[in-house]
Amino acid sequence: MPLKKILITGANSYIGAFFESYLQNNFPNEYQIDTIDMIDPKWMDCKFYGYDTIFHVAGIAHADIGHVSEEQKKMYYKVNCDLAVETAKKAQKEGVKQFIYMSSIIVYGESAPLGKSKIITKHTKPNPSNFYGDSKLQADFQLNKLSKDDFKVCIVRPPMIYGPGSKGNYQLLSKLAKKLPIFPNIKNQRSMLYVGNLCFYIKDIIDKNKEGTFFPQNAKYISTSELVKQIAYEHHKKIYVTRLLNPVVYICSKIPGKVSGMCNKAFGNMVYDMEDNLVEQYDFVQSIHETEVK
Repeated sequence: MPLKKILITGANSYIGAFFESYLQNNFPNEYQIDTIDMIDPKWMDCKFYGYDTIFHVAGIAHADIGHVSEEQKKMYYKVNCDLAVETAKKAQKEGVKQFIYMSSIIVYGESAPLGKSKIITKHTKPNPSNFYGDSKLQADFQLNKLSKDDFKVCIVRPPMIYGPGSKGNYQLLSKLAKKLPIFPNIKNQRSMLYVGNLCFYIKDIIDKNKEGTFFPQNAKYISTSELVKQIAYEHHKKIYVTRLLNPVVYICSKIPGKVSGMCNKAFGNMVYDMEDNLVEQYDFVQSIHETEVK
């Protein structure tokens, strides 16, 4: 059986590098994987002929939206939207069968404030709250227009991704878990996705030549308190999770400006419906162990 040929567009990206390693380590004789750097304009000279799938992971990650110039905002649209569409059109023209685009749950806006719920289903209308989410959504719209029987477009909208070497909010919580003696016991719910589970999910999309919009997530919702407690456990660190701190969190969530924004971001609610798209190769405890210890 011939090898599946995959081209990852976006060299040195966290997801792209992890996915390449995942396939090479677990399925060394089933896939041919190549990667190209999308920063160099010469990427257009690369021939896409012969590839079964383009996995497009190039993009600008979420930034502090309060400190971004208009010029930088334009760059988000240029990279997250225009570059993705240009890559897909080239792939379609050169006979590639499938194009996978890494979008984000951020197209549905921010998480619900503390105490409020936010459940996203496949019928929920996207409503980005900033230019980052909108740059992803505009790419989703334009890419879907290219989808045909001989060119299958896949839009993947993952929630917060974490794993070994990941950046962003997870790393902040990891640092807190290893330093703080106590932590609030807030019963919020978040959809999350371990990067190993994402790789397992993307592999299935490629193997079955799927198309459409996908919402992968771990098989259970996670609370921020539960996450911090598990991280501390992996480092043999004792942390006392208590409701005594909850009033402080609730007060902070009502303070206008950056304080409430950070509080609601940490302890707010935002989940995908558990209807489908669950990934169970690594359970929650195992994924945190893989992230923190291995």
